[in-house]
Amino acid sequence: MRPENALPVPVDDGACDHLVGMTAPAFALPATVGPDIDLSTLRGRAVVYAYPRTGPPGQAELADDWDMIAGARGCTEEACSFRDHHAELAALGVQVFGLNTQPTAEQLELVERTHLPFPLLSDVDLSLTRALKLPTFEVAGVVLLKRHTLIVCDGRIEHVFYPVFPPDTHGDEVGAWLKARR
Repeated sequence: MRPENALPVPVDDGACDHLVGMTAPAFALPATVGPDIDLSTLRGRAVVYAYPRTGPPGQAELADDWDMIAGARGCTEEACSFRDHHAELAALGVQVFGLNTQPTAEQLELVERTHLPFPLLSDVDLSLTRALKLPTFEVAGVVLLKRHTLIVCDGRIEHVFYPVFPPDTHGDEVGAWLKARR
C-alpha cells in the first residue's frame, strides 16, 4: 500500500449535488446484523457512509492500479474510524451504517475482523444506488460506490459529505459536524 499522502485525492464532480433534501426510497437493504434496514423509516439521525469495497488482508484488489483510483483505497481505515467514534455518535442518538455493493457474506468478514459495532448494508442489486443516483465507478466489470456519506434525518437526506478524503479521519469530520448541530 502506498502512503496516504501519495494517494490521488478525489475531486468533487458534482455527483452528489442532487441528494440533499431527497427522501430515501422505501425498500429494505440486507444488513450484516439484525433485520434488513429501510432508510426511509429511520427516525432521528443516521450516518450512512458509502465506500467501494473491502476484502480480507492479502486478497488481490480488483485492479493492479487500485491505489491510483482516486478514493478507492482506505475502506477498512474508514470503517475503523466510524468504529472508534461509534460510542460518541450513539451518545448523540445517531445510528451508523456502512454501505457498499458487496454481498452481505463478504461484508461480514470486515465486521468480524474489525469488530464493527454497527451494521453494513448491502446494495448488491444497486436498487438504492439507482433510486438515489449515487455516484459510482466501475472496475473489472464491478460497479462500486464512490466514497460519500449521507446524513439521513427522519428518512430525508439532510447533508452529504463528498468527496471524502482522507478516509481514515472521516469519523472525526462527521462527528464534529453532528456535534455542531445537536
